[in-house]
Amino acid sequence: MGAAQQADTGTSGSGAQVSPRPQAGNQVGNPQAGNQPPIPAGESAGVLRNTGVGPEEAVQLLDEHGGTHHDATFSPYIDKLDPDVVRGFYRDMATVRRFDTEATALQRQGELAMWVPVIGQEAAQIGSGSAMKKADYAFPTYREHGVALTRGLDLADLLKLFRGITNGGWDPRETNFHLYTLVLAAQTLHAVGYAMGISRDLVADPTTEPAAVVAYFGDGASSEGDVHESMVFAASYDAPVVFFCQNNNWAISVPFEVQSKVPLVNRAAGYGIPGIRVDGNDVLAVYAVTQWALDHARNGHGPVFIEASTYRVGAHTTADDPTKYRMGAEEELWKTRDPLARLETYLRAENLADDAFFEQVKNDGDELAAHVRRVTLALGGADIRHKFATVYAETHPLVAEELAWFENYEASFADVDTENGQGGAA
Repeated sequence: MGAAQQADTGTSGSGAQVSPRPQAGNQVGNPQAGNQPPIPAGESAGVLRNTGVGPEEAVQLLDEHGGTHHDATFSPYIDKLDPDVVRGFYRDMATVRRFDTEATALQRQGELAMWVPVIGQEAAQIGSGSAMKKADYAFPTYREHGVALTRGLDLADLLKLFRGITNGGWDPRETNFHLYTLVLAAQTLHAVGYAMGISRDLVADPTTEPAAVVAYFGDGASSEGDVHESMVFAASYDAPVVFFCQNNNWAISVPFEVQSKVPLVNRAAGYGIPGIRVDGNDVLAVYAVTQWALDHARNGHGPVFIEASTYRVGAHTTADDPTKYRMGAEEELWKTRDPLARLETYLRAENLADDAFFEQVKNDGDELAAHVRRVTLALGGADIRHKFATVYAETHPLVAEELAWFENYEASFADVDTENGQGGAA
């Protein structure tokens, strides 16, 4: 018996009922005839109760040592997962981490204007994204690279925005994965509006496939008014939307304890909607609670708020330096809760994966990284003057002044090169 089995109180990895990717069809319920009961109060750790949830409480099915735990409400969502699905979770998390490393390197080499790292949050994104069905729709912020992978995007497309080639990079209608939103929390309003559209479509045509929306945002965005307005509206009209907050503990340089005196999940009570706090580094738990929440929304019971407790290991973006505002000991503590390491421990202990599997995952990741680099370099450079020309419909004196400053700045590099005998512009 492996270590995971010794710690197991009910979860196992056998059977074949759930796909690693969202599937069309086989939807549950009808928004006008809900059939899923609410979560029984007090039966699951991390589920909002009348007294609220404490800072250490969270739904956890796989701990940092690779041991499994049973939860009466959420374990059934993973009890019969096919081992291929669980291996797929690991493969996807490792893939997006390798992609993230390559994108960071491209930015440091001057090929991207900026990059938004995701290392540490892979479980929150792969778990929630994998719980969605094809008809569901995701509204990301600017960091949901793992969710993009689960929705079938070519990850190289994500870099077009950060290279300045385009304001988008993909057609959201092809994957039901919306464009990145750089304005903090604005996408939560868009998500609720889209969810209301889903409800209206079902009223107009009851044969329409039921679907739900996932609105992603971070703990920093939770302090924005847009999030509050979104939740009020969604609760008032039972919009089929799941608010998925990745609480990575830092809003750039502001720690979470400054942003909120209580776990964010406790705010759900104020809106009258279910709230679930989940270990965001536990891909199995995230997958289970998101499936529950999506079923709840599709069945016509209205919105759900999920707080995924995780940690941003790296910088907020490549434009900041986290060593200036947080302690190294904190980073080292969270590294012991690494989402990939705990799942690898579980897979090895249960004899669900061997060295050959992990070596293949690594090789596939390197191949993807080479693809991303090749595609990005082939994009060419951004035409910055086109950006200045399209800020306003007509010529604006301030924009013209800023363009003149930029051109002088560019020309200064040419002067330096000439003095050095190199010639040409930088």
